[in-house]
Amino acid sequence: MMQNTCDVLITNAAGVVIPKVGMVQTDVMIENGKIKALTKSTQSVQASRKINAEGKYVLPGIIDPHVHYGVYTPIEEAAKTESRSAAIGGVTTMMRMLRLYDRYENIEKHLRASEFTHHVDYSIHASILRPEQVKDIQYLKKKFGINSFKIYANLGQDVNRILMDIEPGTHEMVEREVNISDQIISDIVQEASMRQSPVLVHAEDQVMCSRLQKQKQIQSELTGTKIASLRVWSECRPPSSEANAIAKVGAFAREFGSTIYFVHIGSGTALDSILTEQEKGNSILYTETCPHYLTHTSDFCDVTGKVVPPLRTKIDVQSMWFGLMNGIIDTVGSDHVANTSLIKRGQGDIWSAKAGFPGIATLLPVLLSKGVDEGRISLERVAEVTSYNAARIFGLYPKKGTIEKGSDADVTIIDLDLVQKVTPEILQSYSDYSIYEGWELRGWPVFTIVRGRVIMENGQVDKNTCGYGEFVRTAA
Repeated sequence: MMQNTCDVLITNAAGVVIPKVGMVQTDVMIENGKIKALTKSTQSVQASRKINAEGKYVLPGIIDPHVHYGVYTPIEEAAKTESRSAAIGGVTTMMRMLRLYDRYENIEKHLRASEFTHHVDYSIHASILRPEQVKDIQYLKKKFGINSFKIYANLGQDVNRILMDIEPGTHEMVEREVNISDQIISDIVQEASMRQSPVLVHAEDQVMCSRLQKQKQIQSELTGTKIASLRVWSECRPPSSEANAIAKVGAFAREFGSTIYFVHIGSGTALDSILTEQEKGNSILYTETCPHYLTHTSDFCDVTGKVVPPLRTKIDVQSMWFGLMNGIIDTVGSDHVANTSLIKRGQGDIWSAKAGFPGIATLLPVLLSKGVDEGRISLERVAEVTSYNAARIFGLYPKKGTIEKGSDADVTIIDLDLVQKVTPEILQSYSDYSIYEGWELRGWPVFTIVRGRVIMENGQVDKNTCGYGEFVRTAA
């Protein structure tokens, strides 16, 4: 094609954020789904679509590295609703935490059911839940390009039940017992290290959590009180349980020279533990936090805030912001769980309520409103923790995670002055509630562009883009 033509031309932006380069004054030319050029000389350029981004900022498409969908509705339904919600939040790539109880030959059903159902691109982390599945690590990497594997170190003892992803074509939710021993952890870390695959770790000490939860439940039964306090939930799963698990996994990581990615870190104690392990060397350790650990505490008076690890204290919230500001925290993932209020609440107490809540659509607005607008972090830092770092860690870079010639044209255009009140209606998920409901957030995405195609514009998702999202391999 001629140099002065393109499919999409983004002009007049207040700034284009290019990770590790900074804020650049440039127009963006997009052609055939890729970034064609970054230039200010676009007066004579002919484009099929011109987007005037005056007063707005252009970010690399948001990558949410931590999404649970396909657990409460089958993936062929969940992909449609949750990728739609992702597009509302400026997310261009969503990384699914897949849980299968059987061997991973069954993953082909999930991959087939995922095709032609996503508005945005998607990738998969495979959870290794049983000793037999350790052998599937090489198979998944070689055959499907799935190159990241999750350990639920929190599962075992009396806290060992977890929902699997629903079998495609059915609606039956299936809960299984999962017991993650030290031996399984060691085997997974060793095997993944041999394959140069990062291991994601949910770090909580199952023995401690089981004992404390049992004590609190007995007290509740003896007194006949219905406990809905998230503070009690936090006491059942204290930060010290995270520290114990981090130290254990850290030791295995050093033994095998591994890359470990600690998911959903929300306490200063856990953050300190990771720093301690990093100082010991011979491993690469990454840290993810979530928006809710930046905004909510255990004083939140609603069981919808039940999550694992639990919401913590105001001091912990400050620690998370400090970690984000200073580069200690690498990524922000939503830990999105697509459930409904009825399922979520159980009987209204913390024991029967389900853990997890929706968050993919509010990830970026929370960082823009509470981070950028309130002066805690820069837009450049937002681009790093929501796109660039995840792309680097999980093998998506430079295809994704940046705005440079030849990269996928995944772009999120934001309006820092746009104020919107959070409602389930505008978030467009299967979920019918949000822990941010009623909050007025300043700073929202107004365009979500995936490989050059406009998926969302001014809060409206193009229905014709359902099925445009592609599966992205994370291994060559």
